[in-house]
Amino acid sequence: MLKVLPEEPIDCYQSPATGMSKSRRLIIHAVHIGIQALRPIVNFVGAKRLEKPMAWLERQTKGLLFDCRMCGNCILNVTALRCPARCLKGLRNGPCGGVRPDGNCEVDSAVPCAWRDIWLHNGGLLPDRQPAQEHQFIGRSTWIAEAFEGMPTASALPPVRELPAGRFERDLASGDFVITAEIAPGTAANASGILAQAKLIAPWVNAINVTDGAGAHAALSSMAACALLVRNSYTAVLQMTCRDRNRIALQSDLLGATALGIENVLCLTGDGVGNGDHPGAKPVFDLDAISLLATARTLRDGGTFLSGRALTAPPQYFIGAVENPFAPPQAARVQRVQRKIDAGAQFLMTQMVYDVPAFELFMAEIRRLGLHRRAHIIAGVGLPTSPKAVRWISKHVPGVRIPEHLIVQLETSADPVSTGISMTINTIRRLRAIEGVAGVHLLFHPQRLNLMGDIVTQAGLRNRSDSSAEALLPLN
Repeated sequence: MLKVLPEEPIDCYQSPATGMSKSRRLIIHAVHIGIQALRPIVNFVGAKRLEKPMAWLERQTKGLLFDCRMCGNCILNVTALRCPARCLKGLRNGPCGGVRPDGNCEVDSAVPCAWRDIWLHNGGLLPDRQPAQEHQFIGRSTWIAEAFEGMPTASALPPVRELPAGRFERDLASGDFVITAEIAPGTAANASGILAQAKLIAPWVNAINVTDGAGAHAALSSMAACALLVRNSYTAVLQMTCRDRNRIALQSDLLGATALGIENVLCLTGDGVGNGDHPGAKPVFDLDAISLLATARTLRDGGTFLSGRALTAPPQYFIGAVENPFAPPQAARVQRVQRKIDAGAQFLMTQMVYDVPAFELFMAEIRRLGLHRRAHIIAGVGLPTSPKAVRWISKHVPGVRIPEHLIVQLETSADPVSTGISMTINTIRRLRAIEGVAGVHLLFHPQRLNLMGDIVTQAGLRNRSDSSAEALLPLN
């Protein structure tokens, strides 16, 4: 079994039969009875007159009992009476992929992950998709709102609209083992850097994934970079993070992607701004990854904005998501995959896989739930060539699990680059043999992109320019 933190109530990929404890359910039931009793009083006195005194009473009561932050969008009834507003990214559908190995938050290493705490006290279960926070309700009494209006719930998603498949979607649908690669758009205010990288790797990949302010560092926008790639006949995957834009900007960009000919959109929550070169910037996180997936699907399949306003012409794109199989709580990760697929994800890319046996357990649970038949799972693969860098990544990058014996092997090697190449080839071959893995996503340092062709070839995958059918060699 995978190693898990001692206090986790269940084995890593085993779901419990029940959720939160009976005592907590009784508290929630009592609160709901009290709210129902409020209705005649609210109707008689009026919600406006009761708002201030009830908000004060609610703040004192729930603040003392549940560390409530009075977000005005209370979901304590589905979060085991643990306030999700304690999440430093404001996630309504956590945990994100940045949880540190000790269970603390990516944004502040001294703060426990709020959603890991929720998951633990909810019997190892994540709630169903929750609606995005409505910020105009902050500080208002949810008791009054529930008694007078009822609390908002996540709206039902529209049925999937039949659309012509793009090139990358067709490649995945064919059943061939796909290869994608990630590139950083760089800091040049022209096309030179992005096109140079694309030309180097294009013969070996089905699609090129462009980062969106990776690590919270400013760079050429992913939208502009993907538009340049499309203009030059490359297949691009647009990364879109929630860190820097509110729902208005995100919806505008989702429309813009189709207008620019971009066929693939990858929805992410995003890293905390403290990781980047502008730590004083204001993080947005108006939506989280699951909310963004549902938004992309609402625009595409429902033909409306989140507000309900109809679009003149809906966008068309293939929707993707990411997941980190190794970030705690590990048993919640497959649940997160399921929530993302339910929200609209059609393909899913993972964090870099170095611990293949652990990933095999993750995929076994994916297969048990049939999730590999609902979305294409693409495993991330890194290229470890610097012992110092690998040791640093293992210690500081949340969710990247690198077995100690691999690090030692690099550190004791006379030629770390050759050793790292051999490791990567072996990893690709092993991942290709796992049922349900539809391909690999290569995450190489920009200065190592020139090694991609040799690695792909030695792993038993054909240069895509060698055949009109773009077939892959059989696994030896």
